[in-house]
Amino acid sequence: MEGIAASPAASSPDGAQVPSAAGAQAPSASGAENASAGARTASAAPPVRMTAWVRGRVQGVGFRWWTRATALETGGLTGYASNLDDGRVQVVAEGAREPCERLLEWLRHGDTPGRVDGVTEIWGPARGGYDGFLIR
Repeated sequence: MEGIAASPAASSPDGAQVPSAAGAQAPSASGAENASAGARTASAAPPVRMTAWVRGRVQGVGFRWWTRATALETGGLTGYASNLDDGRVQVVAEGAREPCERLLEWLRHGDTPGRVDGVTEIWGPARGGYDGFLIR
């Protein structure tokens, strides 16, 4: 084909770069759609609810404020932090699992106000109903 330069790569229907080679066929539209659907399914895991009880000297030291700031910093989390009558702080966070895990790691090992002696957590499906991340 004179006058047409061969491109080293072409775009598939979903915008991905597909190498061009002599005799190679581009993926079919249905194959590209299936690959895209699989990627959406893998990244669209349902939101989770992480409830943690933090023991130690965690009341009256700014721990709930720090927890809220940390939860907002991770992005995409809603929920609350509240003082319990027995001296613990309860943290409820909902959102994608990875930011919840990061918040839990910070609760356990971060440079928190006060002193954390231990953290117990449970996981479940998100229930919703939170507007932002609150201090209660």
